Amino acid sequence: MSSVASASTWTTFIKSIASYNGDLSSLTAPPFIVSPVSQVEYSQYWAEHTDLLLAPNFITGEDEDEVALERMVAVVKWFISTLRSQYCTRNETMGGEKKPLNPFLGEIFVGKWVDESEDKRLGETVLVSEQVSHHPPVTGYAVINDQNKTLLQGYNKVTAYMSSTALNVKQFGHAILDFQKLEEQYLITLPQLHIEGIFAFSPFVELDGKSYIQSSTGYLAVIEYSGRGYFSGKKNSFKARIFRDKASSGDKENAICTISGQWSGVSGISGGPKRPSVKGGDDIFFDAHSTEPQHLVVKPIQEQHHLESRRAWQSVAAAVKEGNYDLIVQEKSKLENEQRALRRAEADSGTEWDVRWFDIVDLEDTADLVASGKPQDPLVSLAQVASLSTKNVTSGTAKGDKDDLKTEVGSKHWRFNTEKFAAETEVKV
Repeated sequence: MSSVASASTWTTFIKSIASYNGDLSSLTAPPFIVSPVSQVEYSQYWAEHTDLLLAPNFITGEDEDEVALERMVAVVKWFISTLRSQYCTRNETMGGEKKPLNPFLGEIFVGKWVDESEDKRLGETVLVSEQVSHHPPVTGYAVINDQNKTLLQGYNKVTAYMSSTALNVKQFGHAILDFQKLEEQYLITLPQLHIEGIFAFSPFVELDGKSYIQSSTGYLAVIEYSGRGYFSGKKNSFKARIFRDKASSGDKENAICTISGQWSGVSGISGGPKRPSVKGGDDIFFDAHSTEPQHLVVKPIQEQHHLESRRAWQSVAAAVKEGNYDLIVQEKSKLENEQRALRRAEADSGTEWDVRWFDIVDLEDTADLVASGKPQDPLVSLAQVASLSTKNVTSGTAKGDKDDLKTEVGSKHWRFNTEKFAAETEVKV
């Protein structure tokens, strides 16, 4: 496609989404902005730095409060390390932000990270990702490390709408990081984001607003995101402050330490509320460019289950890489029509798709929880400590916010079922 034709097609696409009033995430993307990768694969970016994910397991000491703080700092470092892969990968490798393929119901993606540490203290880490809902689209994921008894689980859903200058994306869901040997848990909310550069034909992701990390030890990290303004600032900027508890977080002067910089580049850390200056000699917190991610090991396509993402989408991915727009539409439509036929057959027979490795937990159904004999869901206690909503609202919504107070909004969340995964016989990691 010529540059003139490409610009014309892009302009037509922008006009179409600018006039659309609904959730843009439900729209079919034109082939020229389609990524060869399904959304269900994005879960792998949570653990491309497995050493940082597992680091709190190896932080010990006599002063419990000091150890708890050090572990919180380590969790924040791990979280910051995930952002570049999650939100910059397409821009860096494809020359601009691309829309991932919409996963079909039941689509799965699995793999593992081998232990590359010299002392082999990390062990094997496994990824499980599954599309648990198609309308609305929801991806459930779990990162499992048996050697260190560490489990990261969560789910995410997005909605998108157009403003006058950018494509805005709201994220729903959260992650829970459980260090079972330490008996510590962390609630991680998801940042909101928008796509800039659309009108310049060079889209890229910018994070905005706040996200939170709440520890069961009481420590709270408040992370604020900002981008490059018209006259000042740098893109992909963030500032994270760690407080002893929610009560002290109301005043930034109470911050125990402050971390700031670029989540796609270099950040620094300093004690107290003062923003660090890496150039001024403060300690470097994380350098996203000098710290190479460890990529997931995935089975060859010929060994994959027919529901595994790369096998299912292989013809579409090949067409995308070739730049064959007609073939993209043809192969994509073929798979999507097959899925629609399956849904119609289920409706005709009165059956529903059986989610493979995840379950819905209704936090408002306390009687069912008591009857099951299961412990209280960690979201309940962690969100209460952080004064965050437990409802199905935008991630990080405060308790008592207008959306939290809506009676029609429920509190149903997806949870990884370890017993289901242990009993799996068809899909091999």
